Amino acid sequence: MPTRGSILIAEPFLKDPPFKRSVVLICEHAIAEGTFGFMLNRKLNTKLHQIVSELDDWPLPVYYGGPVQIDTVHYIHQYPQYFADSVKITDNVYWGGDFELVKKLIKNGTIDSDKIKFFLGYSGWSKGQLEEEIEEKTWIIADATKHLIFDTNPSEVWNASLTKLGGKYKMMINFPTDPQLN
Repeated sequence: MPTRGSILIAEPFLKDPPFKRSVVLICEHAIAEGTFGFMLNRKLNTKLHQIVSELDDWPLPVYYGGPVQIDTVHYIHQYPQYFADSVKITDNVYWGGDFELVKKLIKNGTIDSDKIKFFLGYSGWSKGQLEEEIEEKTWIIADATKHLIFDTNPSEVWNASLTKLGGKYKMMINFPTDPQLN
């Protein structure tokens, strides 16, 4: 079962457009309430300064977090010392915090753009929904790492996640997206 700090790796033949070959970082999983996370490998053409006008000199990348509430901005980071209200996801990876403070820290150069990621929207599952999808073999569960989240090129996250698992999972990176086309 997934837990905070897990990643969900879409199985190779998943055709659901938002989640096709995606990797979702789980930020919260509660069986009674549902699951919440962000896609790590869907970089948008939009930059943060296009969404947050106070950051007009800071063209930081923005990722598509998922299809839920795509008008909201979220972030994960490696700065727990500045955000007492952030939530630890896994080793040296935190979610959220005071957004006014993050804007101030970006403007004064305290925040390194390689140690923070911004998302529009999020991925969410209602109570029991994700468990059903896991039973249907829609998702492969693995542990997230700081390296995968912050240091891996977004276009390589899905392949890198499966490669790290090795064996039959590593072979999946060569599967076609639609086996009927072979």
